[in-house]
Amino acid sequence: MLVLRSGLTRALAARTLAPQVCSSFSTGPRQYDGTVYEFRTYYLKPSKMNEFLENTKKNIHLRTAHSELVGYWSVEFGGRMNKVFHIWKYDNFAHRTQVRKALAKDKEWQEQYLIPNLALIDKQESEITYLVPWCKLEKPPKEVHVLWWNESADSRAAGRHQSHEDPRVVAAVRESVNFLESQQNMLLIPMSFSPLK
Repeated sequence: MLVLRSGLTRALAARTLAPQVCSSFSTGPRQYDGTVYEFRTYYLKPSKMNEFLENTKKNIHLRTAHSELVGYWSVEFGGRMNKVFHIWKYDNFAHRTQVRKALAKDKEWQEQYLIPNLALIDKQESEITYLVPWCKLEKPPKEVHVLWWNESADSRAAGRHQSHEDPRVVAAVRESVNFLESQQNMLLIPMSFSPLK
């Protein structure tokens, strides 16, 4: 289970994980660090969700031939339903540009995946982000991995309750909440082909 908490803050480079603005690019000192992660959200027509997921499962290998998939999830709850969320890793912006050009020329990708799925997608969002300096992506020892790790929705609720009783957490939240403009949580369920579960 993946719980994605996103927040839009006023502080420069303090934006968190979920897409907030369609096709926005991060700026500031982190843009020179190299590796970038593209967060994509596809909002699907409700009656077409299963068809989209089946076609993706069948053809995702055509896309992963071009760049690394970090994870691919469907949204269980949190905001609008019938959407998928996926993360792609690129060495830098030039690498992303090369991949996008290669995909545009890949007839198999276009004919088997892109064209059939275009009619199923209602809207899409994309955002470029970076890992915070103290974080690294690793595969967990268990088949569960989250941006905010939880065994289940119940264990998440218990952990949140416990953290609300910790004076250090309460103080940290009080200090940082002044920078928060909005916040959204999503519970994400990994697809069978998702590297992160």
